[in-house]
Amino acid sequence: MTVERAAELLSAARKGVAFTGAGASAESGIPTFRGVGGLWTKYDPVKVSSIDSFMRDPTAYWMVSKERGAIALAARPNPGHLALVALEAAGFLVAIVTQNTDGLHQASGSRHVVEVHGSSRTVQCLDCGIRESRAVVQARLAVQMPPQCKSCGGTHLKPSVVLFGEPMPVAAMHEALALAQSADVMLVVGSSLVVHPAADIPLAAVRSGATLIIVNAEPTPFDSLADVVIHGRAGEVLPAILSLLNA
Repeated sequence: MTVERAAELLSAARKGVAFTGAGASAESGIPTFRGVGGLWTKYDPVKVSSIDSFMRDPTAYWMVSKERGAIALAARPNPGHLALVALEAAGFLVAIVTQNTDGLHQASGSRHVVEVHGSSRTVQCLDCGIRESRAVVQARLAVQMPPQCKSCGGTHLKPSVVLFGEPMPVAAMHEALALAQSADVMLVVGSSLVVHPAADIPLAAVRSGATLIIVNAEPTPFDSLADVVIHGRAGEVLPAILSLLNA
């Protein structure tokens, strides 16, 4: 189960799809959620990132986001992101389905990105519906906690991400599942594969006959289903795979 085998499988792919999680952005300085030192080892996700808690009082969410949001906004694509761009440009991948909300795939140049957990780059007021950029709202956190809507003064300003207890975006999930079911190779990068229904996407690919490649720092529940499992950093493994494909 080597980098060489992963490159061999991708070289034969007619419709490869990548599925990425927090580990893909970790090397850009964005902390993971469930790995060693991850966000949920420091905070209770139900209190910080559930829709019920947010609607009662969004302060807890924005207190964490005051630090984490600034880190995410400052982050830049890492070599793993850039390798995925090159794999797509060369035709080894047709799309990237991501659990990440940081927008780094788009920033790196990936053309076909499906965000199944939404985007943290925009914020919507749940009281009046107006949208603002995350950067603009983030700047207000220094003087407002929680931040207030610039239009109606409401305090339910929520980034366009899926919080615990919210439904997944229907259109994105339909597209992601359709891509998975038509894929011949599914490349999982930096996902623990424990968050459902997002984790059902690579599973759908396997059930439809796709070959599964997993690149992740830690073991996942799907390792036994994979043809190749590489425990390593995306920013090191993906460029190595790309180098073999370009050789």
